[in-house]
Amino acid sequence: MEPTDRTHQLLEEIRDLQRESLAEYRKVTQQSLDLQSRSVRRQEQIGGLYKRMVTVGVVLIVPLLVLLVYLLITWGPRLFR
Repeated sequence: MEPTDRTHQLLEEIRDLQRESLAEYRKVTQQSLDLQSRSVRRQEQIGGLYKRMVTVGVVLIVPLLVLLVYLLITWGPRLFR
């Protein structure tokens, strides 16, 4: 082989390896983006669930507090003589 043929062959091998490396990089990057997207969706779902739980908690606790205050006002003087 002549030096120019060997050089040409080496350059082709380098090019092919760079293409493979770029393809692998694209694959890993796409997987990372997919994972991030799933993570964001899951966080949004958990945020919605958290909001619903807080709403349900408030709906349950506020009437109980109102009832407690009412009972303390009406029965308080009799209980704490």
